[in-house]
This record gives sequence, structure tokens and C-alpha cells, in this order.
Amino acid sequence: MQNVKEYIAQHKDRFLQELIELLKIPSISADSAFSQDVLDTAKAVKKALEKAGCDLVEIHETDGYPIVYGEKILNTNLPTVLVYGHYDVQPPDPMDLWNSPPFEPVIKKTELHPEGAIFARGTCDDKGQMFMHVKALEFMVKTNQLPCNVKFMIEGEEEVGSNNLSTYVSQNKEKLKNDIILISDTGMIANDVPSITTGLRGLSYVEVEVTGPNRDLHSGLYGGAVANPINILAKMIASLHDGNNHITIPGFYDKVQELSDEERAEMAKAPFSLEAYQKALDIDSVYGEKGYTTNERNSIRPTLDVNGIWGGYIGEGAKTVIASKAYAKISMRLVPNQDWREITELFKRHFESIAPKGVKVKVKPHHGGQGYVTPIDTDGYQAASKAYETTFGKKPIPQRGGGSIPIVSLFEKELDSKTILMGFGLDSDAIHSPNEHFGVWNYLKGIETIPYFYEYFTEMKKSS
Repeated sequence: MQNVKEYIAQHKDRFLQELIELLKIPSISADSAFSQDVLDTAKAVKKALEKAGCDLVEIHETDGYPIVYGEKILNTNLPTVLVYGHYDVQPPDPMDLWNSPPFEPVIKKTELHPEGAIFARGTCDDKGQMFMHVKALEFMVKTNQLPCNVKFMIEGEEEVGSNNLSTYVSQNKEKLKNDIILISDTGMIANDVPSITTGLRGLSYVEVEVTGPNRDLHSGLYGGAVANPINILAKMIASLHDGNNHITIPGFYDKVQELSDEERAEMAKAPFSLEAYQKALDIDSVYGEKGYTTNERNSIRPTLDVNGIWGGYIGEGAKTVIASKAYAKISMRLVPNQDWREITELFKRHFESIAPKGVKVKVKPHHGGQGYVTPIDTDGYQAASKAYETTFGKKPIPQRGGGSIPIVSLFEKELDSKTILMGFGLDSDAIHSPNEHFGVWNYLKGIETIPYFYEYFTEMKKSS
């Protein structure tokens, strides 16, 4: 890839400004109040793909938000790379914890990002990482160095479960036909320790409702005489873990794949500072399932976490009330072999069974997806590894990730394609949190590295 660094240096300011303009649009798919903004973002992505050099770009309607499809086909005999990303973002709440408005992007220097980082919702997840691929295509097209065909599928519902993506994929198999799928929606260990995510956890997401009396009650007149749904919900949630932080749902671990001592020893070779980890989170100790390290707990072990809990009076001052209802949102991260639908049903059955008399319990499944592990002996992985080695000067470490991208297993099932996860974010980038950011260096490094993947993958496919 000739002159990629030179091209990036010449266009750096424009690359940053174009991303900043995209980040200004509050494409929050979870909140219908922002539906027009999500639609506007799809149009902006379409325009960016056209400008980058795609010969065909289409906005495909779904029952939810649209999917932006683009392609640059040089020759049907050449390999085809399918790039997946998403243009929707998480809600920015809680707003009062942001140091700058979430949709007014600013570039600020930090200890980890001396060249600056862009602070805004969606910078790392996933607008910034998705946009790296758009700019990488621009470089390859403008300099006449695109070695193969490329297709883009950018959706607007990833943050709410990709509900309509499976239908779209199953109805467009020929259009989406490819040799490898490329996704940048993950991270790496550090800027000087490149890594490639080789595994993702699955996900089961549910909402629970506990109902007691038919109305809110005076806590003096009724306290101690009727079940308090908030108290009951708290007890029920607390019972979902034992003293070793082991999940107590019967059958939950039946299909969990246990890694061998040798595999765990390989994982342990990845650089990790417990002291730095705790310092970054401002905690004095880690916490989790007994018998596993921090890096194992957040990657190869399943988890259960409360993502939100509410009920009763939470306004200013006091109101002595026993609420009629209490609610919680709960997510379970799953490892390969755990089926998310089966786990959802196990949770529902167990949670309903532990409800005491005096309350009614309702479990509402939201969405989920399967875990995924990609082999490291494929052309796709080897091309990605060589690309990182070229631009970082060192071979990347294969690493299991703790997050979930449920559509990866869907792609393998429907399109018979392997997925390569080339992430350039850092764990400290605060995705899904206030003050989300993405390093300028990381953004530009992604644009530099991605073209090498195309080059090496094409070479490997031609020689195989």
C-alpha cells in the first residue's frame, strides 16, 4: 500500500471533521424521539460511501431503521470483503456525568491519548470505527490500490438488538455474498500492544416486573403488613449469585465450555496490570467469580448483571410510600455453546419460581444472540495479523472479548462466512458510558491498517 501514511497526513483534518459532523447527529435507536436523527444518519452514511468511491449505494428499508448497502465491484473473479458496522448509538444518560455535551464533539488530550481523543457519543462504538473503513476505501479508490471487491452493510439497530437484520440478511444472500466479513466494533489491549478479538460472548437481555398491592400504599399504614415489591425484587436479584459469585440459576452452566489449563496459560501471557486496571476505574479491589482471573471473568466466563433498577419515589425530598411495582433490566453475557434462548427460558422459569407469595412476577425477554469464536489459522485472520504487524511493528495477540455482537454468528449461519474483528478502540474509551471517546491516533491507525488487510487477504486468496 503505497503512500497510505502520506495520504492520511494530507487529509487528516478533513477525516476528523467529517467524523465530527457524523457524531453531531444523535442517532439514538432506543429512543423514538430521535427517529428522524437516526434516519438522517443513514442518509449521511450513504453520502459518505458515495463520496469514498462506491459505485452503488442504497438505503434499504426494514420494519425498523434502514440498512445502508454499498459496493465497489472490480471483477467478480476477485475476492469480496463485506464490511459490517452500525450508525446508531447508545443513549447518553446520565447527562450530568458528561464533561462536554455528548453530541457536541470535542478533541481533548488525555494521558492515554497525547495526540487527542474525540469525546462524543458513538465515537468508538461504532461511528468512528465504522468510518475508518469508509476512509480506507477512499484511500484505496483514489490511489487506484483497491485489490478486490468490497461491500458495506451498515445498520441502524445494533444497539437495540439488530431485530430486522436477520430478515434482511436471509433475503439478500446473493447481494451480500462474500469471502470474508470485516468488523471494527471491538478493541485492542493497548496502543503499543495490538490484539485481534477472536471470541465474543453471547447475550440474553430481559426485563423483570414485580407487582404487589394494586396501588401505591402509605408505608406507615401498610408497612410490615404487605409485601414491598422493591424489597422483594432486591432479595430475588441478590439470590441470583452465591457467596462465590457463581450464578444460581439451575442449568445455567450445563453447556459452558471450560478452557484447558494450557489455553488459560496462553491467555495469561497478554500484558495486564491489575493495579492500573483498578486505578483506571477508581476501585480498590476487583470482584467476580471465585477461581478466575479478571481477564477470564470478563471474557471466557458467563455473567449476570443488573443494568437498571427502579420503582417507588425517587424525586426530591421524602415520600413515605410502598410502591405497587418494581422493575429491573438484567443482562447475561454467555460463552460459546450456551444458547441465548435456552438461557432466557431458564432465567424466566427460575425467577418466577423464587417469587414469594404476595407478589406477581413477569419476565419480558428483550433480545439476545449467540457467542462466537473464530479460528486463527484462516486466511482472514492471518491477513489481519500481517496487517497489524505491518503498521504496528509487532504481531498482534489473539484475545477473547467480553462484549457481544450477536449478528456475527448469524452471518456464519446465513452467509457461510467467517468474521474478522479488527478493533482499534481501548477498554478505557468509555463506550456505553458518559465521556465516550476515541483516540485520534487510533482512528488514523485504523485507516492506515485496513488497506493492508485487503492487500494481504487478496494475495492469500489468489495463492490458495
